[in-house]
Amino acid sequence: MPSGADRDKTIASRCTSLRLNRTIKNPVDVGERAGKVSQMDHQTIRIPVTESISIVADVAGRRGAPTVVLGHGGGQTRHSWDKAERQLAEAGYFAINYDLRGHGDSDWSSDADYSLETRADDLAAVAAIGSRPLALVGASLGGITAMVAASRGLDPDALVLVDVVPKMNQKGVAKITAFMTAYPDGFASLEEAADAISAYYPDRPRPKDLSGLNKNLRRGQDNRFRWHWDPRWMDSPRGDPRFLLKMMDDADWTDRVPTLLVRGMKSDMVDDDGVADLRRRVPHLEIADIGGAGHMVAGDRNDEFNAAVVDFLARVMPSS
Repeated sequence: MPSGADRDKTIASRCTSLRLNRTIKNPVDVGERAGKVSQMDHQTIRIPVTESISIVADVAGRRGAPTVVLGHGGGQTRHSWDKAERQLAEAGYFAINYDLRGHGDSDWSSDADYSLETRADDLAAVAAIGSRPLALVGASLGGITAMVAASRGLDPDALVLVDVVPKMNQKGVAKITAFMTAYPDGFASLEEAADAISAYYPDRPRPKDLSGLNKNLRRGQDNRFRWHWDPRWMDSPRGDPRFLLKMMDDADWTDRVPTLLVRGMKSDMVDDDGVADLRRRVPHLEIADIGGAGHMVAGDRNDEFNAAVVDFLARVMPSS
């Protein structure tokens, strides 16, 4: 297996030669105009990962600074990290905040390939536009992707797992899966979508302004609102505990990569048993418990979450 540095160079070289197939508002084409990213503090870019798939990301901060890649949870978009992205840039990091394949503005796989290995390769391509040292921050599916990428040779210098462990509480997994697959025909209005979210997660106050939901929903030709992701990704083995536990057994990064677990104390996905299992596998594991937060830690307690991540990175991977 090639080293992390060699792999990054290979992917970066491949990225410069591929044509893109998606258009968003005023994006920078990384393959053709990468140099212009360094001239701007914040920009939306497209990153080619195959000849037909591009990943969309927001970047902020000084090009060449230590890089932090933010990977959102399944069913979310990069906008869940907007404030974290800004604060990391203000702290001196180069932040890359990307939409996972099949989510948000990133392309959908025509063949429904949403395997964890493919997602890990996407993450390696995204990370390759940054610099070393490199930190990966991932929530739920984004965190699983980060662990798989680290096990496949990406070799981060720091890792932050947001309410995700290899040994997840399966009742919690079943609950969120049931919610995410419960509305195949979408919603007639933003109000109807907000009602469904509130029924699933009553502890989070229902927002008075529902315009923010437009970032997580797409309006179809039938004028109904559906989640802003390809529903076929739900059929992929995204969190098979047998796969994840075997992967962690074979991983070589667990003894050397500084790792932080940010746990929502009201989460039904990460329990004490899962935390103990991760601590056994990652002896130097640090844990930040965020009171009052559920599985969507960054959304529930954003300021506390951002402070925990920035403090950890400042200690293990300083920005200067």
